[in-house]
Amino acid sequence: MPDFSNAVVSLASGLAKRANATAQGGLLSGVNPTTFTTSDPLRLWIIQMGIIIMMGQLLSLFLGKIKQPKVIAEVLGGILLGPTAMGRIPGFTQRIFPASSLSYLSLVANIGLCLFLFIVGLEIDASVIKRNVRSSIFIALSAMALSFGLGSAISVPLYHNFIPSNVQFLHFMLFIGVTFSVTAFPVLCRILSALKLLDTTVGAIVLSAGVCNDVVGWSLLALAVALVNATSGLTALWILLTCVAFTIFLMWPVRLALLWLARFTGSTENGPTMFFMTVSILVLWACAFFTDIVGVNAIFGAFLAGIVIPREGGLAISLTEKLEDMVTIVFLPLYFTISGLSTNLGLLNNGITWAFTIAIICLDFSGKFSACTITARITGMTWRESATVGSLMSCKGLIELIVLNIGLAAGILTQRVFSMFVFEALVLTFITTPLVSTLYPPERRVRAPVGGISRASTADEDEDKSDRKSPMTEDQPWRSRFTVVLDKFDHMSGMLVATQLVCPPSLETPSFPSAESTRASDKIKMPAASVDALRLIELSDRTSDVMKSSAVDTLIHTDPILSVFRTFGELNDIPVSLSLSIVPYDDIPNTVVDHAKRHGSELVLLPWLSPSSNFGDPSEDLSSPRNDPNPFEAFFGGSKNRGKSATATQSQFVRRVFAESKTDVALFIDPAGAGTGSARHIFCPFFGGPDDRLALEFVVQLCSNPRMSATVVRMSKSSAESAAVERPSLAHLEEKASLEMPNLGYQMPVPSNVVFPDTIYGQANTEMVMQSETANSILWARYANSQPSDDTPSSLRSALSRITFSEHSSPIPLHSAIQQASAHKPVLVVVGRSRRLAGEDHTLEVQKILEERGSVGQDVVRKTIGDPATAFVASGCATAVVVLQASNVDVD
Repeated sequence: MPDFSNAVVSLASGLAKRANATAQGGLLSGVNPTTFTTSDPLRLWIIQMGIIIMMGQLLSLFLGKIKQPKVIAEVLGGILLGPTAMGRIPGFTQRIFPASSLSYLSLVANIGLCLFLFIVGLEIDASVIKRNVRSSIFIALSAMALSFGLGSAISVPLYHNFIPSNVQFLHFMLFIGVTFSVTAFPVLCRILSALKLLDTTVGAIVLSAGVCNDVVGWSLLALAVALVNATSGLTALWILLTCVAFTIFLMWPVRLALLWLARFTGSTENGPTMFFMTVSILVLWACAFFTDIVGVNAIFGAFLAGIVIPREGGLAISLTEKLEDMVTIVFLPLYFTISGLSTNLGLLNNGITWAFTIAIICLDFSGKFSACTITARITGMTWRESATVGSLMSCKGLIELIVLNIGLAAGILTQRVFSMFVFEALVLTFITTPLVSTLYPPERRVRAPVGGISRASTADEDEDKSDRKSPMTEDQPWRSRFTVVLDKFDHMSGMLVATQLVCPPSLETPSFPSAESTRASDKIKMPAASVDALRLIELSDRTSDVMKSSAVDTLIHTDPILSVFRTFGELNDIPVSLSLSIVPYDDIPNTVVDHAKRHGSELVLLPWLSPSSNFGDPSEDLSSPRNDPNPFEAFFGGSKNRGKSATATQSQFVRRVFAESKTDVALFIDPAGAGTGSARHIFCPFFGGPDDRLALEFVVQLCSNPRMSATVVRMSKSSAESAAVERPSLAHLEEKASLEMPNLGYQMPVPSNVVFPDTIYGQANTEMVMQSETANSILWARYANSQPSDDTPSSLRSALSRITFSEHSSPIPLHSAIQQASAHKPVLVVVGRSRRLAGEDHTLEVQKILEERGSVGQDVVRKTIGDPATAFVASGCATAVVVLQASNVDVD
């Protein structure tokens, strides 16, 4: 059954005919582009490919909403394009999918199938099996044994009712047994990813069992194909022995040679080189060719080639990333269409056929479900978890379709039986997701202690440290446990600077002593601080991402971002623990919140970066109109539309962390993309409210570093009569503001278009407002109005000595604050987000500032970082801006 080789020969013959063509007609000369000719098969192939891909994508848009794997959409698309649906339209099949064109379509589909099986081989990782070796092998083998027995049993009546007598029963029985036994491991990975089960106990067990099932299943398929292709029992034995010898040759000499080549070319360190990629592809096609000519399908050789590729340094993942897009987008849909064109559900047109179809579905599901459930229960899992394992292992999908197509091409299966099993594969794959969602809801899930997708470099990562928060007292008013969120290399400079700000080196004396800092009270020892760096990687439906999720133990030591942060901690004597989480995008905010809670963090540091430093000149008069580029285009990252989309996505993530976090959060906005640079001075406008109180405490902590100084100004709104005490440069603005912007206080209505519950200025009753104002006054009095005494802790006295406190009243407080901050360049601005109980409302003044700076329409940014921070970002007066939000526990 050398289909692959025959297709190559057929294509070569077609190309030879094309070379002899004397003329090439075009659309302008009246030639129908859908007319198929062997001299120019590319035209119709492009039309076929476009229809197939669009059909699959349209169906996946709907099925993706109910978390169904894409394979269902592609198979359904093929069925709809075949004789079941659109094939009934007169002339459709003859014009779009004529029989003479199918050999070309089949060749491309089989090339893609070989590439896909190569990727499946790359997915097979022995370390996945080792994590749960006993339970996974037990579950996989018991399920395959029972399923193979049930398949063999039902093959008897199927053979007598639907299979012609010229087909040997043994061959038919083997194919039906293999069809019942297989589990669609690639589809299973995507279902686990979609249902967020990869980091659970069930997910770890199913992945291991799926790998075992895949290896044994492909071995059984190779055996079945060898027996079908052999002319005698002795020939079949020779085929099997040849395959075994070839497999051993690949696993030892070839595998070792590829490992040496990967190391020699540096592919294990920097990803596959062009030379290594070339050798790998040559090995792929050589293996496919060999297994095809000896009597076993070419896809088996492609699968073996993927297995022998080295895993060192994430090499298999890198190879997968280079191949998966083209295979998934183009090649696999073509293969599914070939299956769909061979499927005619109209043949299921009588009672006996439907009876057997239902029996096949029930027996196949019950065999896998019962065997896996019972064996999982024996291994110590709960009944709920065991039933979930049974449901997942019943998934069929792609692998069964491959087996069925091989059987159909070999003449073992008839069109009717083929259609019955395709329908069964679709049903079992479709019911997997809703069944698992019912049996194993999120509240019942248990994280896998080993083998999940979240890892830390410390031994006690899975231990709950939520009760380890260091008490913040007058003797130690500092936060000492931090979670630093790492996303991209672009964010690294800002996050390194932010970490160094909150974790300065432990010093007995200041690094730069002065006359004031030589007092005994300044000789302080900073409290021991610890940092947990959380590296986030988005888990998509890509094969490479699923592979990464099972290789977290390796990635946490090789990830370049974590390596940089690890080195940074070592150089600065900061205790750093590294964690890596691979989760779907929608779960990233929850991951941050849960991680901070589990590790007992007292402050979460989030990055927000813009890749451009063009924020305008802050020395300009704020009242003058601007004609230069929108300063927020830098914040949005270049192109306005593309940048706004990217910022909206990041804004959604940040706002969800703000809304759900039970821990204080600091958002580090790095306009220039290079940290705070040489900024050693902090400016903090204090308007009042829980967030501003947190910002003030944060500034005091930062100033415990002898290298930092700060200016803290308590801002308030005033009427126009007080403008005489203001700076002359602001006088005309204040007079104008008294006419345009009334003092709105606390009763500012919440905008009707706010979707998130974490609004900037929410409604507050009188009692809450009075309590907040009292807390503002107490904290201000403690830091600004009291004189340090002998009872004041030396660390606090030292920090306060580097802070200048003042009070300022203005009709336009944000304009005034920007003007004062600009006098201290370079400056780091620390401001509260003011999301609740804010001392002042700045809505109209911020709108005015944005208009003056040519930055109107920045509602996404304003709702995320708050009005005061928005004003500072728009003005460009700050080297960086830190936005603080107090934990929900403190403000509710």
